[in-house]
Amino acid sequence: MIRIPEIRLIDEKGEQLGVMNTREAQRIAQSRGLDLVEVAPTSRPPVCKIMDYGKFRYEQSKKERQARKNQGGSTVKEVKYHVNVEEHDYETKMRHIRDFLAEGHRIKCTLIFRGRENAHKDLGFVVLQRVANDLQDVAKIDQSPNLMGRFLTMVLAPKPGAKAAAKAAEAKKEEGDE
Repeated sequence: MIRIPEIRLIDEKGEQLGVMNTREAQRIAQSRGLDLVEVAPTSRPPVCKIMDYGKFRYEQSKKERQARKNQGGSTVKEVKYHVNVEEHDYETKMRHIRDFLAEGHRIKCTLIFRGRENAHKDLGFVVLQRVANDLQDVAKIDQSPNLMGRFLTMVLAPKPGAKAAAKAAEAKKEEGDE
């Protein structure tokens, strides 16, 4: 498939064999039981390499699968509050939020007003501000509190060093348990 008469050849060990005729390079590759693959078609002369093309494609697909596996987009986890949230419920939700942030997820804090609570929307802002203050060591506000009807929402994102800090705190906690 290589149509250019002269190419620069690299063998399977990565050593340059120099500029040579394409047919001669194909003959060398066949004698070694490998393929001649064009790796840099835009350079002059084009660069070709002697390699096992099937193995090369297999390794490339493995790398792509691993990259997709590791990519894993961050999801948005939602935590719901009410204006009159009790202290224990608040602390439980804070623990869950810290766990989610340590995993790299973004958090959508939603405060729902019911009935007469709609008359005191300022209390909802106080609750979400408390959440933001309590989490400021591991999270930053991605979207400030926003009122839409009877829902008050705020989005938090993990700080860049939040994962490392969470792992360190967890390791310290495990040492204390032993």
